[in-house]
Amino acid sequence: MLDRLRRPWSDDRAERTLGAIACLAAIAIALMVVFVAQRAWPTFQREGLSWLGSGGNVDSQLGSMAFNTSAHPAASAYHLRAWPLIYGTLLTSGFAVIFGLAISLLTAIFVVDLAPPVLRRAMTPVIRLLASVPSVIYGLIGILVLVPFVGNDLITSGQKESVVNVIQLTGAGLLVSVAILTLMITPIMTALTIEALASVPRSWHEGAVALGLNPLRATIAVSLRAIRPAIVAATALAAARAIGEAIVIDMVSGGKAFTPKPWDGLIFIYEPLRSLASTIIDQGENLTEPAIRSSIYAFALLLMFSGFMLSVASRLIRRPLRKYELSS
Repeated sequence: MLDRLRRPWSDDRAERTLGAIACLAAIAIALMVVFVAQRAWPTFQREGLSWLGSGGNVDSQLGSMAFNTSAHPAASAYHLRAWPLIYGTLLTSGFAVIFGLAISLLTAIFVVDLAPPVLRRAMTPVIRLLASVPSVIYGLIGILVLVPFVGNDLITSGQKESVVNVIQLTGAGLLVSVAILTLMITPIMTALTIEALASVPRSWHEGAVALGLNPLRATIAVSLRAIRPAIVAATALAAARAIGEAIVIDMVSGGKAFTPKPWDGLIFIYEPLRSLASTIIDQGENLTEPAIRSSIYAFALLLMFSGFMLSVASRLIRRPLRKYELSS
């Protein structure tokens, strides 16, 4: 019996087993999507795509749903305009991905091509360790360190008084949310970029240097160009994590369904907001109410759709890059 278990699997057996596991994973994902979509349907049935638009105060609309305890609420009970939550998600995730991409590329170039061997061996495991830090740790740093610093040292009394009748500037808002999200996703992007950059044949880089380019220019012109598909994949993975992050944003964003406006000037980066994922956390205690439960499932469905679109967009972007590399 033991000898048979220790015997290596044939290629056909391994292929069938792995195929079965892949099929089970696909079925589980499909069932999850159907489960969420079925429970989100009442919201879309009554509100349609106007649910994605703007209009009214989201906090007030959610509060009205919480007071509607009927087992079969009227269509008016589902009234919600989720644009401020979508906008908050796009703002925090978009800025975090942009900053994280720039930092991760510069860090990867330094680690692979410029850092001394001793420093390179020390930095690589540290970056991987940072990528595995639980998100709540970053949230604690944000709410205990960054929020008080921004609220007390960066936001002036005049800025607070100028918007006191509209919103309270406490330090929790867009700036801290983007900073913490950037800190969270940058190690993931950096680790993947380092692996990809290190896999580029050294002869390519040395050949570019021999042709007259300085080492940094050779890395940018040759090595980074060769790993563009990996950069796109790392960016999509980091963006998916940023969009779905709930605990951290709930802790440092200010918890208000407000729409920060760029034309407000510098105050824009201090204004509070709320994302789709953090709203799911905030409304967890009201899931017994049918209208809120359906809306929360609608938020979840929108997040799942966003992750799917990121995956599709990443694949579509990587395909022509690979064709170009093969042809060149």
